[in-house]
Amino acid sequence: MGVLYDYFHAADQATAVDWAIGPAGDRLNGRSLDEAGADWFDAKNMDPNVVLGQLVAFAEGIPFGSLTDPEMVWPDPVEWPYGRPAPSGTESPWDTGLVLQQLPDGWRDALAGVVEDAVPMLALQWYDIEEIRFADFLHAQSSVRTFVGLARRARAARASLYCRCVV
Repeated sequence: MGVLYDYFHAADQATAVDWAIGPAGDRLNGRSLDEAGADWFDAKNMDPNVVLGQLVAFAEGIPFGSLTDPEMVWPDPVEWPYGRPAPSGTESPWDTGLVLQQLPDGWRDALAGVVEDAVPMLALQWYDIEEIRFADFLHAQSSVRTFVGLARRARAARASLYCRCVV
């Protein structure tokens, strides 16, 4: 079983849920990010909390532990706290294998502010983390550019970045 991470930008949380999970969180009647017209990419095994978080920390020049964490959007942790049993005949949204997080706008801005000359050094730092194995340095560098590009487009659209996790 694999875990996939899709990164995209959306104007607000309701739109992000609609695009990534389905209308009003109804994943069975949802559509793909392509069908929604989202600006997105599949980052395979690059989770937001640790792998992307480390890239953001490198870009900001701060310790990884000082970053603000992404916010859980779906399942809504207030409406359906993790571990709460589902009523009889109901499936817990936590059992669907789908999670949607909103990345802090500070992360978006840090990535959007990366200048081209800094990309090779960021890629070299990121290439060395133990939580992910890039095919080679060029793959790490290409991945940095992909995240930077998405962040710039999100900032230009005054949108936030989101990550959909699919187990």
